[in-house]
Amino acid sequence: MKKIIILLLIMFPQGIFSQDKTWTMEECIHYAIQHNLQRIKQEAQNEIYKHNQREAAGSFLPTLNAGANASMNFGRGLDPETNGYISTSNFSNTYEIYSSLVLFDGFSRIYQAKMANINRLKGNEELQAIKDETAFDVMEVFFNALYYKGTMELAKEQLDESIEKLKKFQRMEELGLTSIPDLAEIQAKEAEDRFLLTKQTNLYNLEIIKLKEKMNLPVEEDLLIEGYEQIHLVSNEPENAWTIYQQALNTLPKALASAKTLSATEMEHKAIRGNLLPSLSLKAGFSSGFSRTMDGNVYMPFWEQLKVKEGSYVGVTLSIPLFNGFSRSSEVKRSKQRLIIAQNQHEEILRQVYSEIEQAVADVNGLSDEYLHAQKRTIAMQIAHQMNLRKYEEGLIDLITLTTSANRLLNSRVEELYTNLKYQLKYKLLNYYKTISY
Repeated sequence: MKKIIILLLIMFPQGIFSQDKTWTMEECIHYAIQHNLQRIKQEAQNEIYKHNQREAAGSFLPTLNAGANASMNFGRGLDPETNGYISTSNFSNTYEIYSSLVLFDGFSRIYQAKMANINRLKGNEELQAIKDETAFDVMEVFFNALYYKGTMELAKEQLDESIEKLKKFQRMEELGLTSIPDLAEIQAKEAEDRFLLTKQTNLYNLEIIKLKEKMNLPVEEDLLIEGYEQIHLVSNEPENAWTIYQQALNTLPKALASAKTLSATEMEHKAIRGNLLPSLSLKAGFSSGFSRTMDGNVYMPFWEQLKVKEGSYVGVTLSIPLFNGFSRSSEVKRSKQRLIIAQNQHEEILRQVYSEIEQAVADVNGLSDEYLHAQKRTIAMQIAHQMNLRKYEEGLIDLITLTTSANRLLNSRVEELYTNLKYQLKYKLLNYYKTISY
């Protein structure tokens, strides 16, 4: 039996110990980024950008090619030796190695190389933007789960208190020290608190399911999250949205990727316009060949013919585009429209970024005041509830008033928890815009 247990521990160590593991927010974010399908897709796209850049750089180098040709002529044909017509079948083949270099093409290759380099840099920014977006999505759901975890714990405390009071009142009713209506009120309060705990537990479980989805965590895996310490306000000084926006333009991956998309589209437009200009190319090559008649006559050996027939050439080619069915001019116009679209998309993204920053600033400035007032209200509610407890024990207030006081205290604690977690979430988002770091 002991050997079987040891074997199971060896085979399933992760399944046994992972159930007790609690996940921090940072661990959830790291896992989500590592298992994000959009990240994998973008990394593959970045590899394509790298090869495109390599290809664009290689277009400035001369091309080098080699070729061979073999043919058999039957009947009347051209004699390779004398260039006269003969009626005998003959065999011939040629060998060639040649190179070409584009000297001028309207600067199209230069703009294409710049576009490829910009796209590679854009891919890095897009990858970082995906990671940042994944991190914030996970962080938002994580804080929501923390909120419902906190409300669940508060509801559990409230239920425990109601259960203790119910036991106490049941005993007092047996001794004739309290009335049946008071006992019924306590029973109703206990049932209400039990329902509240069940509701908050279900809401917490739903947020855990959403968190698993954001993390791409297998559904069969258990997910226990660590609590988050209640923090004091980092700063009570109002933030300025425009100042943060100016900083974000130089550091925010989404804004940088949009700017690079616009630049790449401009380079594409210039490269296409360059195709309307003449192009100039330099060509050079070396060739040789072998031939023989098939009538059985003596012919020069293969290697001797290769030496005798070897030749080379150098030439320059000028190509002037005159008319090709409007394809070049149409492509220039299409690229111009793509540039206009890219310009408008860039402006929309910048407006969106400023709107997000402005909203985050408003949230942080507002929530800081809300949280301070929520703290003060909770303290006041705790003092008032303690006083009501004493009044009830002295018979100065009834049970309904005490229950109302307890519910007010619970709602105040829940509101304080909500404003605290929401402030932390919005402050982290604002800090991201300011420093590109959560």
